[in-house]
Amino acid sequence: MSSPAQATSSPAGVDVERRLLARIPGGTQLLSKRPEQFAPGQWPRFYARAKGVEVWDLDGRRYLDMSITGVGTCVLGFADDEVNAAVHAAVERGSMSTLNCVEDLVLADLLVELHPWADMVRYARTGGEALSVAVRLARAATGRSAVAFCGYHGWSDWYIAANLADSRELDGHLLPGLDPAGVPRELQATALPFRYNQPDDLRRIVADHGHDLAAIVMEPVRGNNPDPGFLEQVRRIATESGAVLIFDEVTSGLRLNTGGAHLTFGVHPDVAVFAKALSNGYPMAAVIGIGAVMEAAQRSFVSSSYWTELIGPTAAIATLTKHRRLDVGARLTAIGVRVQQGWRSAAATSGLAIEVSGIPPLSHLAFEHHPQATATLYTQLMLERGFLAGKAFYASYAHEDHLIDAYLESVHEVFGLLATAVAQESVEAQLRGPVAQTGFARLT
Repeated sequence: MSSPAQATSSPAGVDVERRLLARIPGGTQLLSKRPEQFAPGQWPRFYARAKGVEVWDLDGRRYLDMSITGVGTCVLGFADDEVNAAVHAAVERGSMSTLNCVEDLVLADLLVELHPWADMVRYARTGGEALSVAVRLARAATGRSAVAFCGYHGWSDWYIAANLADSRELDGHLLPGLDPAGVPRELQATALPFRYNQPDDLRRIVADHGHDLAAIVMEPVRGNNPDPGFLEQVRRIATESGAVLIFDEVTSGLRLNTGGAHLTFGVHPDVAVFAKALSNGYPMAAVIGIGAVMEAAQRSFVSSSYWTELIGPTAAIATLTKHRRLDVGARLTAIGVRVQQGWRSAAATSGLAIEVSGIPPLSHLAFEHHPQATATLYTQLMLERGFLAGKAFYASYAHEDHLIDAYLESVHEVFGLLATAVAQESVEAQLRGPVAQTGFARLT
């Protein structure tokens, strides 16, 4: 591996940072990609190229990505050869036309084959907009307005409206104290949160708002597996109240199997939404569902030019085909189990107090003492060893065994250094920059 990244920014780097922030608010289009979330002043902001799980920055330094692998999009690895070949062929054919591409139908048939409970499909190109489509269809199908939700579902008005009445409503779902600036006050009381594995929360919402409840939106798996019977209770409540049950599979989809995580748990929604891993790094999203809900698209205006381009569905077909052929979900689970066990082993050896959570393909790491500062020092020390590493690890099929070996070897070494720093109360003193940020207000 080439030399690890230097911890300090050059004057030229400072100038680029100043120019970037003057042109792009926050410096990126995605909160989760802000370097301030990992190790301010140290985490590389830009990449020159990426392949498999290797990433090269603008100075040519190479890193192994043991963090979020393209924010969970590249489930097969960066620039997968099979997906790229299909996309290159699509580009040569022409990615846009006055006519529609037949791949829309091919992908729809494949999605319904994978999810036999579904009848119809509509497309978008990002998870947030696809969820907005799903909520629009649910409202159109039911003639109701209110939405009960659990988990994170993007940036759209229908969701952020939860904080109009109380700025704490999204604390456990999105970010603490999120200001709903720009969201119409008229949407107050239309987005109603409930907690995962707490069906009584949902029952109270139904008791108070059941007459106007259009949809129940939730991630089928969030952090850890659902309690026995929880998803079944949600399904029953949705049916009895007449609300549309929408499973947000934007993050969970294609992690446990080739399709939605709900297939593993045996509970079927009325609508499911996919993006991220669906097309392995190319923009694509799908809303699948029962005909009674999906037909509402004929009565509501749901339409966009670039939802008809060719590259997205082509990439999704190639991704799903390879994913199913190689049983990628099983491999992701095995990789995640190994990483979680490696974290625990390294912590036990060093005496470092940690908490491990998440389904194996979407693993999360937390430090008990000085949690945010220790996480920042962890990232700093791993950067020095040539790894992009933080509090989350999203498994990719390209995470080969020898790469995991190298990563866990460094984790054992770094956890020992962290344990010493915690014992000596020197965590922050060892940082070469500020502590990583978490609060939304501190980032804007």
